[in-house]
Amino acid sequence: MITPIADTDRPLVLIVDDDEDVRNSLQELMLSVGLDAGGFASPRELLERELPDRPGCLVLDVRMPGSSGLDLQQQLASKGNAKPIIFLTGHGDIPMTVQAMKAGAVDFLTKPFRDQSLLDAVATGIERDVAQRAEARTVKQHVERFMTLTPRERQVLHEVAHGRLNKQIAFDLGISEITVKLHRGNVMRKMQLASVGQLIRAWEALPGDSRDRSLA
Repeated sequence: MITPIADTDRPLVLIVDDDEDVRNSLQELMLSVGLDAGGFASPRELLERELPDRPGCLVLDVRMPGSSGLDLQQQLASKGNAKPIIFLTGHGDIPMTVQAMKAGAVDFLTKPFRDQSLLDAVATGIERDVAQRAEARTVKQHVERFMTLTPRERQVLHEVAHGRLNKQIAFDLGISEITVKLHRGNVMRKMQLASVGQLIRAWEALPGDSRDRSLA
């Protein structure tokens, strides 16, 4: 059960474990340090819910009837959900740990574990998610601003981002160097960038399909 609150920036820890006592215990642990928490009895139950758009992480039991925690990790990844995950298991082994960590898990804790070990892992997971969400917002802004550029401005952005000089760009595009400077100034203004370094970082942050539009 997730208690809805107005503050969408408050972290939310989602716990998936088929053992109700474990779920309740973990939720109480999260609440004891001021974190909101929601519990689910299975991966399917989690996937069927419309979850709040809030920073946080997942705490998953590895071995559950039906779909496992590792299966859920793969399903979420395939949907583009990169929410950080902490795995819990009473039957951990090295191959399972390697698989989980390679897929981006924050930590892999073997039961019984210290409460502080889990809380430390959760804090790391939340910090990672906050950073990922901030990066995603920045990329979204770059894409939205990129879409306001004219085809020629996108061409100039592409060339500048690849280190080309104004006179080289002018020659390649068959336009004057003054016109290149005008397009370049428009790019900087529309993309809200203050330096070539920022321009290059913005270009590199754009998804591949957006960058391809500069060459269309």
